[in-house]
Amino acid sequence: MVYFQSSERVRKLPVNFFDQLDNRLAESEHSGKPFINLSKGNPDLPTPGHIVESLKRAVDKPENQAYPPFLGKENVRLAITDFYKKEYGVTLDPLKEVAIFHGAHIGITGIPQVLLNPGDYMLITDPCYPIYYSSAILSQAQTYAMPLEESNQFLPDYSRIPKDILKKARVLLLNYPNNPTGTLATKAFCEETIDFARKYHIPVINDFAYASLGFDHNKPLSLLQTEHAKTVGVEVYTMSKTYDMAGWRFGFAVGNASIIQALNHFQMHAYSTVFGAVQDAAACALKSSQKCAADIVSTYQRRRNVLIDGLRRIGWNVASPPGTFFAWLRVPEGYDSQSFSDLLFDHAHIVVAPGIGFGENGNQFVRISLVNSEDILAEAVDRIEALHLFK
Repeated sequence: MVYFQSSERVRKLPVNFFDQLDNRLAESEHSGKPFINLSKGNPDLPTPGHIVESLKRAVDKPENQAYPPFLGKENVRLAITDFYKKEYGVTLDPLKEVAIFHGAHIGITGIPQVLLNPGDYMLITDPCYPIYYSSAILSQAQTYAMPLEESNQFLPDYSRIPKDILKKARVLLLNYPNNPTGTLATKAFCEETIDFARKYHIPVINDFAYASLGFDHNKPLSLLQTEHAKTVGVEVYTMSKTYDMAGWRFGFAVGNASIIQALNHFQMHAYSTVFGAVQDAAACALKSSQKCAADIVSTYQRRRNVLIDGLRRIGWNVASPPGTFFAWLRVPEGYDSQSFSDLLFDHAHIVVAPGIGFGENGNQFVRISLVNSEDILAEAVDRIEALHLFK
């Protein structure tokens, strides 16, 4: 075989953080007690039945056996705009302010590529979802990571960004509800963000992947609900979490028309269209009763309570996440994220995501996923208790 070297851009891409965890687990699973994997964010609940049935019906439609319109079928674009109007009070133009794609990942990596030039900066947070760094690399841009700290409710402080970075900043990428911290954005923070973006003429992307997942009756805010948000902002939505449609690969972006049109132009060259039957199923999900989405939130809230109440019972004083399906837990004194993750892996056969994988500011935390049954989470608590780490 002749070896061909990949491009510099590809060589700069980091090793996938979650693949490393999977590889370690695969190497160790034969060693006695079964592992409990609390590291992943793959929803474990089934897609609601009415959405599955709508796909089955849509597959038989002749129109869905041909190429769909490039910008998406009219019914799904209208379903998106109607959904945003109903859920958030946001008015959108279905032709100029909506882009659809194969899952939110394409929006998160695609929008920076249509806005950034080599040498530009993308403002992200630390910690953050690791793919944001990859997104900047693919755009041949630099990143500046704003620290997320408990003292500031895991919200970035824009006043701490150096002036020389601000001069080169061309994108602000946020993620609220936040992975990994579970934080929800406040109205004041959304207003501050839009004011900041308008002042410095920086487009804002909000990765709204966990849009429906707010606990204790706290509905997450859409950034586009903020006054003047569409002048600078776009929001990326996915069906994966709201409707447990992770394998269906359907997402969309809404907001600033110039960014949406640039993204659609980019996609025309980089990607193909979404299968029409999946678009019909997505439209069904958005237009139907949202009780199924509320039921999913209730399930995760029960799981959160089992986990957090159990950990507090055994003496681990942890914070309760207000949203997403992750718990961001400060590790016990004397450990960092990797050493504590190793302890759980080796002695309790529990896999968690060490916070260092999300950025330097995550090094005193681990992320635990709620995409496991209450029984499994309770078993994980029992295994941690058996380590006698807490008085």
